[in-house]
Amino acid sequence: MAEAGTGFLEQLKSCIVWSWTYLWTVWFFIVLFLVYILRVPLKINDNLSTVSMFLNTLTPKFYVALTGTSSLISGLILIFEWWYFRKYGTSFIEQVSVSHLRPLLGGVDNNSSNNSNSSNGDSDSNRQSVSECKVWRNPLNLFRGAEYNRYTWVTGREPLTYYDMNLSAQDHQTFFTCDSDHLRPADAIMQKAWRERNPQARISAAHEALEINECATAYILLAEEEATTIAEAEKLFKQALKAGDGCYRRSQQLQHHGSQYEAQHRRDTNVLVYIKRRLAMCARRLGRTREAVKMMRDLMKEFPLLSMFNIHENLLEALLELQAYADVQAVLAKYDDISLPKSATICYTAALLKARAVSDKFSPEAASRRGLSTAEMNAVEAIHRAVEFNPHVPKYLLEMKSLILPPEHILKRGDSEAIAYAFFHLAHWKRVEGALNLLHCTWEGTFRMIPYPLEKGHLFYPYPVCTETADRELLPSFHEVSVYPKKELPFFILFTAGLCSFTAMLALLTHQFPELMGVFAKANPESVPMSVKIGSVRGKHHARSPSQLDFCQLLVFIQEQSQVWQLVSCYVQLQSISQPLGSSALKHVTDPS
Repeated sequence: MAEAGTGFLEQLKSCIVWSWTYLWTVWFFIVLFLVYILRVPLKINDNLSTVSMFLNTLTPKFYVALTGTSSLISGLILIFEWWYFRKYGTSFIEQVSVSHLRPLLGGVDNNSSNNSNSSNGDSDSNRQSVSECKVWRNPLNLFRGAEYNRYTWVTGREPLTYYDMNLSAQDHQTFFTCDSDHLRPADAIMQKAWRERNPQARISAAHEALEINECATAYILLAEEEATTIAEAEKLFKQALKAGDGCYRRSQQLQHHGSQYEAQHRRDTNVLVYIKRRLAMCARRLGRTREAVKMMRDLMKEFPLLSMFNIHENLLEALLELQAYADVQAVLAKYDDISLPKSATICYTAALLKARAVSDKFSPEAASRRGLSTAEMNAVEAIHRAVEFNPHVPKYLLEMKSLILPPEHILKRGDSEAIAYAFFHLAHWKRVEGALNLLHCTWEGTFRMIPYPLEKGHLFYPYPVCTETADRELLPSFHEVSVYPKKELPFFILFTAGLCSFTAMLALLTHQFPELMGVFAKANPESVPMSVKIGSVRGKHHARSPSQLDFCQLLVFIQEQSQVWQLVSCYVQLQSISQPLGSSALKHVTDPS
């Protein structure tokens, strides 16, 4: 009984919702019916006659002003809509309509019930979408003082956004601080330094902490932000390694004495791993690639569980620089696993290795004649897999878009990750003969397999819709963010563009041919109030209803309307005569009366 009662209530509710949805049509017909019933008391016919007389007395200057003003207003709306679309990726009018007007009009989301019924089935995909929209720290991030600041000094542009630097400050507080820092004066100073927004205040706090004792995190801050060259940064990191290694050994012996010591040991571990990783990156920047590879391998063996730093991506880039492709394949076999989160480095490096086997002899003409071999098919499939994961990368590898300095944080499958990958790996693709040619010939074929990437993917989950918003926060304003899939222009931009063009054309025609446009303007209103026109033909002052009209009256009305348009055509022909008539003659011809 309870289930039957609930079902009846649901049906009743749906009926009420349905009735309210279509109630406005009922009101519309009721208003029309009332207007028809009250047409005599309201003197609708007389009002229409008055409007017709008013329109007949208007001059061409009025129509020029009217159409010009309409064109100006629609042009301003078009400019604002285009600016809003370029900045936020959506139409302002559409957003306001959906967000504010639709709830007021009682709009109901038809998919709400379907989404609630299938919530359990879509929970996994929703969690995957959230994880793909997560912002990750760039494993190949540059040094602020030695690289980012030098770019600012040369170009005057800021390569890092406030949002990106704020995320880095949060990372530093997570990695380099713990709850017991207030017990040690130097660590207490550094705990405040990581929260400072002013770079000079952070550097001054680091120097103040070093006056107390050898503080590893103070050396890290100076190496990252004060050092102007990679060599200076490496020197400071070596000092940080000496201080950090001592703290790590002491906390390792005390980590089981309580939660406070355990948190301190975790902090010291993060500091030590960060220092060794940055030292390996310094060696890679300074050309000591084999030394950098050895340091990265030792670090991965010593701390195998610290995958948050993604050291294997640094190792892959260094091995590609050494052209040790067998070692690269071994690293990919370990990390290109379905249970681990993918990255552009993993997918595109796998595609590069498979393309390397066939790219030197690949020819599009020969492949179209004989078909693709097994090795070529594997290479093309690997490229399609990589492009599906991050479709922004090929334009940077093929140098169809200009590169900028990569941010300190990236969004997987987004434009920021594509910039970070291409910035370091473009040289490796150029080194493999024919690899970029194979990529150029095959990468666009990926989109034929995923016609609706936001709804369904081929090898990966559907492409997340949040990448554009996050990338605009991570990347500087002077960079044009790559958007996938390419958005079509909203309807309201096209509508306002058409309206602006149409009204501008009317204003121009009215200004150039005022008499001709006056004929059109005066001819059209007279055809609207039919009873008024027919009444004037019969020489009567009052309007007749359509029910009182006989067949002859209708014939007279149709004949006069045809005469008006014949006069218009005659006027156009007179304008084309080489010896034009005088203005008085033209006025006499174009006068419909």
